[in-house]
Amino acid sequence: MSNAEAVRLEHIYTSFGDKVVHKDINLSLAQGEILGLVGASGCGKTVLLREIIGLQEPSKGDIVVMGQSLRKQSPGQGRRLRNQSGVLFQKGALFSVLNVFENIAFPLREQGINDEELLSRLVFMMLQNVGLSARDAWLKPADLSGGMTKRVALARTLIMEPKLLLLDEPTSGLDPISSQDFVDLLSGLHRELHFTVILVTHDLDILRDLCTKIAVLADQQLVAFGNLPDVMNNPHPFVQRFFHNQRAQRVFQYHPEQRHG
Repeated sequence: MSNAEAVRLEHIYTSFGDKVVHKDINLSLAQGEILGLVGASGCGKTVLLREIIGLQEPSKGDIVVMGQSLRKQSPGQGRRLRNQSGVLFQKGALFSVLNVFENIAFPLREQGINDEELLSRLVFMMLQNVGLSARDAWLKPADLSGGMTKRVALARTLIMEPKLLLLDEPTSGLDPISSQDFVDLLSGLHRELHFTVILVTHDLDILRDLCTKIAVLADQQLVAFGNLPDVMNNPHPFVQRFFHNQRAQRVFQYHPEQRHG
């Protein structure tokens, strides 16, 4: 795993009027890591994700992505940097009027690629990569199961070959089998493509099976950061409640493939 830095948060403060969401958050994530971002509802996990992708600015501080400060980007540089990042929204955010093929091809068309032969080759290759068949290309989002929707959304995200992948509750709404299938798929693609992942999740199985690092937000701050054993040993009350309740104890009790970073 590379030691080069993928993302660095420097003294991040976020406020909406009088409401303080983040207070002096500092974090450095190496390229190739899979970071699980956890915290109570309303603690600003998705807000932080949006700041990392450049969809909104923190009130104070700087975010450095792939060595480039988001605060110091020209509009053109910002677009190029965003093209190196992919986002998978919680519900997939597929375009309901487009079929699967056109949903996946959409980012390429936005970049001015209109060679239909090239588009077809890339889209069908990506469908295969995410475990879908060529005939699925002509389905509309309304015809897809929850698991298929996540796979199509992931294919659309990966078609641009991002170096950084940001996921918001990627297994939300999936049954346990579909959830595990998605985790296995993402793990396999990560081994093959070596991208960096930051994902917001409450899924204990994802934290155990997929994440190489975990960051915990509580009390407007980053209260724990590290591999799973290190985070579980953190004495902060929220960390103790989250990682040492009855269900968490069952999940974390034993797993032969638990990743320690």
